[in-house]
Amino acid sequence: MTSGAVAAARNILTRLHEVMASRSHAQAKLNTVAEVIGECLNSEVCSVYLLREGMLELFATRGLAQEAVHVTRMAVGEGLVGTIADQIETLNLAEAAAHPDFSYRPETGEDKFHSFAGVPIVRRERAVGVLCVQHVDPRRYEEVEIEALQTVAMVLSELIVNAGLIDEEGAGALDAAQTGPEQLRGLTLVKGLASGVAVFHQPRVRIEHIVAEDTEAERQRVILAFDKMREQIDRMASQAEFGVGGEQEEVLETYRMFAYDEGWTRRINEAIDSGLTAEAAIERVQQRTRMRMRQIDDPLLADRMHDLEDLANRLLRIVSGQLGTAASLGLRADAILIARNLGPAELLEYDRRRLKGVILEEGSLTSHVVIVARAMGIPVLGRVRGLRGVVREGDQLLLDADQATAMVRPSAGVVEAFEARFAKSRERQAAYAALRDVKPVSRDGQRVMVKINAGLRDDLANLSLTGADGIGLFRTEFQFLVSATLPQRERQTRLYRDVMDAAGDKPVVFRTVDIGGDKTLPYLRHDDGEGEENPAMGWRALRVALERDGLLKAQARALLEAGAGRTLHVMFPMVAEPWEFDAAKAVFDGQLAYLKQQKKLLPEAIRYGVMLEVPALAEQLDLLAPKISFLSIGTNDLTQFLFAADRSNPKLAERYDWLSPAILRFLRRVVRSLDGFNVDISVCGEMGGRQLEALALLGLGIRTMSITPASVGPVKELVGKVDLGEIGAAMEGWLTSPPADLRAAITKWAAGRGIHTD
Repeated sequence: MTSGAVAAARNILTRLHEVMASRSHAQAKLNTVAEVIGECLNSEVCSVYLLREGMLELFATRGLAQEAVHVTRMAVGEGLVGTIADQIETLNLAEAAAHPDFSYRPETGEDKFHSFAGVPIVRRERAVGVLCVQHVDPRRYEEVEIEALQTVAMVLSELIVNAGLIDEEGAGALDAAQTGPEQLRGLTLVKGLASGVAVFHQPRVRIEHIVAEDTEAERQRVILAFDKMREQIDRMASQAEFGVGGEQEEVLETYRMFAYDEGWTRRINEAIDSGLTAEAAIERVQQRTRMRMRQIDDPLLADRMHDLEDLANRLLRIVSGQLGTAASLGLRADAILIARNLGPAELLEYDRRRLKGVILEEGSLTSHVVIVARAMGIPVLGRVRGLRGVVREGDQLLLDADQATAMVRPSAGVVEAFEARFAKSRERQAAYAALRDVKPVSRDGQRVMVKINAGLRDDLANLSLTGADGIGLFRTEFQFLVSATLPQRERQTRLYRDVMDAAGDKPVVFRTVDIGGDKTLPYLRHDDGEGEENPAMGWRALRVALERDGLLKAQARALLEAGAGRTLHVMFPMVAEPWEFDAAKAVFDGQLAYLKQQKKLLPEAIRYGVMLEVPALAEQLDLLAPKISFLSIGTNDLTQFLFAADRSNPKLAERYDWLSPAILRFLRRVVRSLDGFNVDISVCGEMGGRQLEALALLGLGIRTMSITPASVGPVKELVGKVDLGEIGAAMEGWLTSPPADLRAAITKWAAGRGIHTD
């Protein structure tokens, strides 16, 4: 904001304070406001339109015909004024009639005016009116005039509410009428149906006070907020997980650049000088940024402007003291969570009784937050752009992740139809629940083991609810993700013992801690301070555990003590070469020797296994097989490595198909390479939880799957309908001479036998 804009805005604010402090009735105050703004901006026309009964009504004017006041009305989206309210953006036109949305109203007498500028009057993210100026001469208004007009509109929003010209409930009701139902489309990440109110993971700060009482005090608040924000950014950048080089460092450097940008700081201080509070000043500058973003065609530059928007939101939360996420504030009703993206630990902070669904602006099919959501039974819709422009806090949402859609502010008819679908879905789930005590046996009499994936104490109830054969993958890292500090050995021991107690005689496979990639721990950093360009393929899982041997030693001892008197199943993740298994087992052997020396009760037997996620291990299975009891194929990581497609990159989320010949041939080779060895083979990736993909795995000879609890019923149902010999022969033919679309071929084969897959 220029010095001229600051002076003009300050002059108007001073005059407006005097007007609103007077004892005049509301209409008289608004009439005077129009006169003051027109005079201070040297504009021949100044008009104020306010929403009333869903229409924009001319409430006061200087320069237009007074007979038009309370007579001229237009719908939101109609004419220039309606467009401003609808888009919540500024218009600045040298020739108003040339704009495609121009709508002439003869009763106003505005035909002699050519230039036009208008800004929305916004209250709590809702357009409650429009402030506009006009001039006889065809000219665009100077930036100094537009900035002053925008600042005045911010203050005017508060003043008209305080003056009783529009109330908070009325503003909300009018806005709901103007927006109406809207459908969002995205990418299905976790299937399911859910309904609830929209809750933003990082709620927008509601600015309650716009006009400053003490300018210097507001300036100090902003200075302190900038200092705190810069400390946060510097701390983030110093964490080695963010690394040196690559996109992560680029993002942080952009944040740093904006955080220390003197121009940004100066514009906020100038807005404070004009009479705004610290919060209002930050929001005022953000409005200017949003206007510029709409005019940017360069995608890279637009992304950078989005970064500035994120940083401004962070600054606004700091200065207002509203630092927590919606999880820390608590969910008061059934909720659909809205976020750009989420980490698995962030999702786990929410009350599972209230959290019904998640909608993400980003997200990919196999990111760990999606795995956690699937384990929690929470539907997730991803890749939905511009959520904040459509959804507002508290809006009713119907999430249909099955159809990759969500309905915002649905009509009564849509709600009724959705509830009918929801009821059918619950009936289907009830039918699956009826299979709880049914053993999955194929039509040709072969027993298939169906186990569940788990990682939370609450997951254990799913063993009895689903009738699963055990826990084929217990993700021990979840305990690390939800802890503020490294979990002590005693805490780990209690958890592992509780899990085995709950499982009873059913086996539990404990995967040693798999952190790194998108599962970073704030309390665990690189010793050397070096980062990674590709963290999914870098310092994670067993690699971390072997380097941080204290971490693995503590977990090994905890597992051995918890497994006393039983059979313990231990699995090592992300093994690339046999020596890594040897090194990890050596840690367990060392702790076992120590416990023997201490005369502690030991496990009756220990079965060791590995996850096949790194393709390189497939070339050395003959060397590893004699040392292990079981092999579990982790299809999520394996697939991204086979296709060089980062599963956390939304642009690559759909670049591979689990039913491609490349993956299925690879899995067939793995199965065949273990013929003759006493090694159990299972699949514990998300691939096994989808009926069509599970059918393909059965055709490859896989007889054990560990999947999300919600998938146990559908997979049990599938097994009972399939002749495994028949699907095995069909799969052999398809992989020998692959059809153009293998997914379509398998689907057709299943449908021809009355097998309907999801």
